[in-house]
Amino acid sequence: MPIGRRVLVHPDKPALAASVAARFLTKMVDLLDEFDEATVVLTGGSMGIGVLSAINESPARDTMDWSRVHFWWGDERWLPRGDAERNETQAREALLDHVRIDESKVHPFPASDEGIDLDAAAEFYAVELAAHAVEGTALPRFDITFLGVGPDGHIASLFPEQEGISETVATVVAVRNAPKPPPERLSLTLPVINSSTRIWLVLAGADKASPLGLSLAGASVIEVPAAGVEGRRSTLYYVDAEATAEVPENLTTTEIFWTAADAD
Repeated sequence: MPIGRRVLVHPDKPALAASVAARFLTKMVDLLDEFDEATVVLTGGSMGIGVLSAINESPARDTMDWSRVHFWWGDERWLPRGDAERNETQAREALLDHVRIDESKVHPFPASDEGIDLDAAAEFYAVELAAHAVEGTALPRFDITFLGVGPDGHIASLFPEQEGISETVATVVAVRNAPKPPPERLSLTLPVINSSTRIWLVLAGADKASPLGLSLAGASVIEVPAAGVEGRRSTLYYVDAEATAEVPENLTTTEIFWTAADAD
C-alpha cells in the first residue's frame, strides 16, 4: 500500500459518519487558520451524504466560518437542477442549506435543463476549474476531497473498463452509458482528483469489502478505479467493520492498518 494511505476502522455506519464529521470540522478550523479560504470537493452516495448530515448535526458545526469555503463536486448526475437525485441537491439538503455559505463559492456542475449538452457541460466545468486555479497551476487547491467507492470499485463517475478512468488530459469528462442510472453523468478525472492535498474515501457495508481489499492490494486501476486514488499528502480510507472483511491479511498489520484511535 502506498505511503500516506491509512485505513481508519469504525464499528458501524453511525460511528463512521460521526467520526468523519468530527475530523472534518477540526481539520477545517486548522485550514482556515492557515489560509484565507479552504476548498472541499463533495461526493454523493449514502455515506457521502450521511457524513454531511452528521456535520450538520454536530454541536461543533458553527465553530468554523463556512463563508470562506469553496465547494466543488467530484461528479454529478445529468439531471435537471433541483432533481432529488443530483448530488448537489442532496448536499444542499443535508448541509449547505443549513450553514452560512457564500453562494459565489459554491460550484455545482451544470444541469440537464440549462440549455447545453453533456459535452458542453463538461467543458463549462473545466473552464470554471481553470478560472479558480492557483497561480501557476491549472486547478484550484483542493484541501479535502471526499470520495465514495462503488461495489464495482468506481469513484466519482469513473467506472471500471470505461474511457473516463484512463483520461489524463481533460480535467472533466462527459460520461455516457454508466453501468448504474442515470447513464449520463459528469466527472472529474483521476489526475484532478489526485491533485487534492487530502483524499478521504468513506466506505461502509459488506458490498464494499471487495473493492476495498482490491484497492489496498494494488489492483489494476482500469479494473478497480479506487486503486488509483492517491492524495498529494494523504489518502484516508474511513470504513466500517463490515467493509474490512476482504482486506488481505498482509494489509492488516499495525503499520498500515489503523483503527479510529490511531488517527492524528
